[in-house]
Amino acid sequence: MQILSFLGFTLLVALISYLKSRKTNEKTSDGYFLGGRSLTGVVIAGSLLLTNLSTEQIVGLNGAAFKEGILVMAWETLAAIAMVITAVFLLPRYLKGGITTVPQFLERRYDKMTKTITSTLFLSGYVIVLLPIVLYSGALAISTMFNVPKLLGVSGTTALWITVWGIGIIGSLYAIFGGLKAVAVSDTINAIGLLIGGLLIPIFGLLAIGNGSISEGITTLFQSNPYKFKALGGPKSSIPIGTIFTGMMLVQLFYWGTNQAIIQRALGAKNLKEGQKGLLLASFIKILGPLIVVLPGIIAYHLFEGSIENPDEAYPMLVTKVLPASLVGFFAAVLFGAILSSFNSALNSSVTLFGIDIYKSHFKPNASEREVVKAGKSFGILLAILSMCIAPLIANAPDGLFGYLQEVNGCYSIPILTIIVVGYLTKYVPAIAAKIAIISGVVLYSISQFILKPFVVGADSYPHFLHVMAILFVLNVLIMLLIGKFNPRPEAYVQQYTKQVDITPWKYLNHVGIAICIIVLVIYIYFA
Repeated sequence: MQILSFLGFTLLVALISYLKSRKTNEKTSDGYFLGGRSLTGVVIAGSLLLTNLSTEQIVGLNGAAFKEGILVMAWETLAAIAMVITAVFLLPRYLKGGITTVPQFLERRYDKMTKTITSTLFLSGYVIVLLPIVLYSGALAISTMFNVPKLLGVSGTTALWITVWGIGIIGSLYAIFGGLKAVAVSDTINAIGLLIGGLLIPIFGLLAIGNGSISEGITTLFQSNPYKFKALGGPKSSIPIGTIFTGMMLVQLFYWGTNQAIIQRALGAKNLKEGQKGLLLASFIKILGPLIVVLPGIIAYHLFEGSIENPDEAYPMLVTKVLPASLVGFFAAVLFGAILSSFNSALNSSVTLFGIDIYKSHFKPNASEREVVKAGKSFGILLAILSMCIAPLIANAPDGLFGYLQEVNGCYSIPILTIIVVGYLTKYVPAIAAKIAIISGVVLYSISQFILKPFVVGADSYPHFLHVMAILFVLNVLIMLLIGKFNPRPEAYVQQYTKQVDITPWKYLNHVGIAICIIVLVIYIYFA
C-alpha cells in the first residue's frame, strides 16, 4: 500500500509537469532554460522553496538539530533576509540586463574569461558537492523509510548505491529532457505536498510525546530538553553567535542571490513584479522552515533518547515511527519530489551554464538554439553519471551531512559573491581584478580549511569556517578595489536595459521586506 501510494503520487506529478511544459520546452533555448520567461510569483516561490527544501536540508538540518538543537535554525530564518536583499537589490539588475545565467553578467561587466572561470566553478561545485549530497541524502531517507536492505535482501551499502542510481536516473530524465518549466511546475505541486507532509511529522511527533495531546507534547519537549531551545550558539557549537554577523549572511546572500540553481527560477519571471513577489512569498514561508527542518530533529532526540548513532538517520527514523502507515507512502512520494527538485534544479542549471556560457561561447559560437540545447543535454547526462558515482562516498563525511555541505561550498561561493557584488557596486574595477579575486579566494580558502586547519593549527584551535569566509571576502574586495584604483577600466561600466521583461517593481516591496526582517529579529529575541 505504501509503495502504491508513493508511485501513484509521483507519476501524477510527472504527468502534469510534462503536459504543462511541452509547449515551451525546446522551441527556443530561452524556452528550455528559463521556461519562456513566463513564471509567476507563486510558481517561483514554490520552485525556490522545493529546490532548497530537499533532503540535504530536511535530513541534514534535522540531524544537526538532533545534536545541537534549535540554534541551527539560523540556516533557515536568516535566509529570509537574504531573499529580501535579493528581491530589492540583485533581481532588478539581473532582469534589466536580460541575462539567462549569472556568469553572463560577469562577461558584460568584466570579460569572457571571467565568465568561463565562474561557470566552471559553479559546475565543479555542482558535480563534486551539491548533486552528490542531494542524491546521498535522498537515498538515505528513502532507503531508511522503506527499509530497502531488507526489501531487496542486500547490504546497507548496496541498498544505498541502488537507491542513489534509481533517484539519479529518474531525476536526470526529468531535468535534462523536461527543461526549467517542467521542473518549476513539478516543484510547485510538490512544495504544497511537502509543506503539508512536513508539518505532519512534528504534529504526530508531539502527539506521540504528549500521549495524544499536542500542547502536552510541546510542554514535555520544552521541559525535558530546555538546552535544545537556545538559539544563540556557544563558541564550540556549529554556529557560534558571532558567525551570524560574519560569514553566515554572506553564505545566505550567495545561495539566494547568486547561485544559478536558485536564482534561475527568478530569472524566468514574466516581469520584475512577479519575481519580487515570488522571492518575498518564499522568504515568508522560509521563516516557518524550522517547524519542518529543525523541530523534528529535537523531537527525535527526545523519542529516541539521543541514542541514534548517525544523526542523519534521525529524521527518516522519526517518520517511520510516528507517521501512520497509510501516510508513509504519500510522504515518501512528496519527499522523493523534493529530492528530485534539488537534483533537477542543479542539473538543469548545469545544463544551462554549459550550453550558454561554455559551448556557445567557446566551442561553437554560431550554434543554433537547438544545437545549444542538445549540447547542454549531452553534458547533463555526463554530469549526472559522475554525481551518481560520487554520492555514495559521502557516507563517511566526518562532520555530518549539512556541515560538510556548507564548509566545502565555501571554495567557490565567496569568490563568486565577491566579484558579483563589486561588479554591481563599482564602475571602474577591471577584469584582471575579478580573475585575481576568484583565484585567490579559491586557493586561500582551500589552503585554510584543508591544510592549515587539519594539519597545521588543529581543528579545535582554528577559526570557524564562516569567520574565514568573511575574512577572505573582505580581503578579496580590498584587493579588487586597490587594483581598480591603480589600474582602472578605461571607461565606466554602464548596464544596458534590454527590455526583455518589464522591470517595474512591486509597489509593496519595501513594506513587506521590512516586515519580514522584523519577524526574523523577533524570533531571535524570543529564543535568545
